[in-house]
Amino acid sequence: MPTNADLKKIANSFLPGTLLASVLLAVKSYEWWTATSLTSWGLFPRTEHGLLGILTMPFLHGDWEHLLSNMVPLVILLAGMRYFYPTLALKVFAWVYLLSGFWLWLGGRPSYHVGASAVVYGLTVFLFFSGVLRKDTRLMAFSMLVVFLYGGLVWGLLPFLERISWEGHLFGSLAGLLMSIVYRKLGPQRPIYSWDITHDMEVEDGPDAYWRTIEEKVSDAKKDEQAGNEIDKLT
Repeated sequence: MPTNADLKKIANSFLPGTLLASVLLAVKSYEWWTATSLTSWGLFPRTEHGLLGILTMPFLHGDWEHLLSNMVPLVILLAGMRYFYPTLALKVFAWVYLLSGFWLWLGGRPSYHVGASAVVYGLTVFLFFSGVLRKDTRLMAFSMLVVFLYGGLVWGLLPFLERISWEGHLFGSLAGLLMSIVYRKLGPQRPIYSWDITHDMEVEDGPDAYWRTIEEKVSDAKKDEQAGNEIDKLT
């Protein structure tokens, strides 16, 4: 049964995604209320004014359906990031955000690209491959949940529908995969169980223990030499 601390941690993990979703909702509400379109603030590849779209694109959406299709996954994915990867969540989010946008600016079709789907794809791929690479049962279980919920996203990587920015989905996925590899040794790691310990790992804490660095071994050797010299003087 989860404790109060666990429930508080779960609740707190939903805060970043909820705040971001609120901003996205506010932007779309402004467009609806003023009967204006902010699409021209989106990302237009390989143009100077389109560079700003790297930052603004995730906040803009074509219609309400487009917004909801990104808003709900963002809340869930960011909650998973905050809960399982508290020390990496902000770094991974920032890199996925910027890399997917920059790569899209370099390689996207000459059209306005809007929506947070590149970030959604990036976080989905990061959570899946990060759990697999770490071989942690908890993280792998969450990876399977991500696949169950958003496995259909794979079809968004294919250029079937002209209105869908499949390039943004692709570059977001690549950014997420890259981050899962770069940060695979940081953050939560698979615990080492007794059955994982091999004979080589059961080395006594001696001068030749495998975990000692070269500097530590040299330092120990010098100490032994000094101790030997002191004994020679006494004799």
